[in-house]
Amino acid sequence: MSDVLDADEIADELPDGWHHDAAADEIARTFEFDSYLEGVGFAGGAGGLAEEAFHHPTMTIGWREVEVRLTTHDAGGVTAKDINLAGRLNELAD
Repeated sequence: MSDVLDADEIADELPDGWHHDAAADEIARTFEFDSYLEGVGFAGGAGGLAEEAFHHPTMTIGWREVEVRLTTHDAGGVTAKDINLAGRLNELAD
């Protein structure tokens, strides 16, 4: 199990575009796309990365956007696993 990061560690390591939702013990980002199908394609790719990492985000697909929320449930908060997957999702979206 990974160690839970404190608020300062999260702030220092948080990838671009992500924010820390301290009340929910999560990090989150809404990715924006030119079309609905582009967002769905991103969500599919994100699902593949999540399976590889055995770390599964909460994703909400909307019109031209996908909200992604990450936390490590078994650790009880944000860990390095979340930070790492967030960075990989940023790379996928670029």
